[in-house]
Amino acid sequence: MRLGLAVPQYGRFAALSSVLRVAREAESMGLHSLWAGDRLLTPLEPKDRYPAGDGTIPEAHRVFLDPFAVLSVAASATSAVRLGTSALNACWYAPAVLARSLTTIDHLSGGRLDAGLGLGWSSDEYAAAGVPWRGRARRYDATLDALEAIWTTDPVSFEHELWTIPPSHIEPKPARRPPLYLAGFSEAALRRVGRRGDGWLTAALPIPALTSMWRTVCRAAEEAGRDPGALRMILRSNPVVTEHGTPPRSGTVAEISAYLADAVRAGVHEVILDLQHTATGDRHLLDLAAAFQAELAGHLDEAPRPCPAS
Repeated sequence: MRLGLAVPQYGRFAALSSVLRVAREAESMGLHSLWAGDRLLTPLEPKDRYPAGDGTIPEAHRVFLDPFAVLSVAASATSAVRLGTSALNACWYAPAVLARSLTTIDHLSGGRLDAGLGLGWSSDEYAAAGVPWRGRARRYDATLDALEAIWTTDPVSFEHELWTIPPSHIEPKPARRPPLYLAGFSEAALRRVGRRGDGWLTAALPIPALTSMWRTVCRAAEEAGRDPGALRMILRSNPVVTEHGTPPRSGTVAEISAYLADAVRAGVHEVILDLQHTATGDRHLLDLAAAFQAELAGHLDEAPRPCPAS
């Protein structure tokens, strides 16, 4: 099991000094990865419920830095830690533009990119980005097709009703094709992960739900003739650390770590800790990360778990 950290990006942590300090110290602590998310706006009267907690968009999300810029800064401050997106709203970006932004991070970091993509949940954000909400799953699949073409062929050409890439050189190429981790919880999203992703980006769900969804991913991989054992499950945890809480969303470091240990036993390969909702500053965030690292130390050397039996 590997332990990663959400890079400072929103709320009180939306500052260059926080990105630089946390990125450097996370690497020196031996954490495996740094991850950035993707939020565009906080509507006053949202059309859709936030998919966590009581459905209210967190106040801290009113200030949210661009994920590509944040990861570029983190790349400049580190030399070994992996840099991931958890998750980009893939449909907001034309594939050629998305590929250029991701490949630039990979190129400048010496091949350390892990690309995590999702569909998003806010129709308000789609409207602001000028992208239709209807047909987003089809657009998403076409985006994945175009990324594969851009990253793996030269010259590149791609024909689709949404975009046309004439025969072209698109360089640089990534140092290697970045792993593509896909988010989502619907049956269709889980089957897409198994069919064409390198792994699943999930959240801190009840363990039975986590296991059931992972089984769907693995079954879809088998049906597509792929090796389910090659897929990775990456769980993002956004806890509030408190003495009186309800894990996994809140509780003590020990209580939340006990849930994460159970998740590892259920098949999770990597945990992303997002501590920006609970930490009061950079030092507090890093101290909490160290406390979780110590609590989970016994699981960091565990071998990946096989997919659950169908």
